[in-house]
Amino acid sequence: MPTHVAIIMDGNGRWASARGLPRAEGHRKGAESVRAVIKSASNSGVKYLTLFGFSSENWKRPSVEVLDLMGLLRLYLRKELAELHKQGVKFSVIGERSRLPEDVQDLIAAAEEHTCDNTGLNLVLALSYGGRTEIVSAARMLAEQVQGGTLAPADITEDMFAENLETTHIPDPDLLIRTSGEQRISNFLLWQCAYTEFIFTDKLWPDFGAEAFEEAIAEFQSRDRRFGAVGV
Repeated sequence: MPTHVAIIMDGNGRWASARGLPRAEGHRKGAESVRAVIKSASNSGVKYLTLFGFSSENWKRPSVEVLDLMGLLRLYLRKELAELHKQGVKFSVIGERSRLPEDVQDLIAAAEEHTCDNTGLNLVLALSYGGRTEIVSAARMLAEQVQGGTLAPADITEDMFAENLETTHIPDPDLLIRTSGEQRISNFLLWQCAYTEFIFTDKLWPDFGAEAFEEAIAEFQSRDRRFGAVGV
């Protein structure tokens, strides 16, 4: 069983367009898939589930769609928190949350505080997140230590760099799933996915539920992970 599964939830807009519906309806339907996958991951023994909810590039989308997404996020945080807490889920967010509306930031902080002692699934939501920005931020923090005289450049290690990422307390993903048929990682967990297994599925995110998640887990379990070493 993978310890950490990351998912790029793609295809909400295409799902809606294919049905002649507004893109917002695709996002709402996609929220149902979020609920099903969280429950499946929790029941199957996955310890960490990271969902790419909103990228730093998504701010470039039409303002109406961004407003719809922020509204859906508000609704999700208000409606789902009690159920997540009941399931023992620990909730956290990575990304530039300062760019989010202030009330959304408050809802996130409240959700993190309310679930911080839970010992079940660790649910990580990537919001206003970009892998390159995260790496630059980590490099900047190390550069400031060098400039301050508390760190020598020669002493910088991979582990030290990782400690300055937002995911410092989260193991690297064992499995990354992307829906909708696209085969790229779109600036998501660039450092962390060095040895991650990738599964790309043609299913659009609103059509991706517990059964599809379990199928992805089964495929992952059939793979031989060598981490650069020679297999036996």
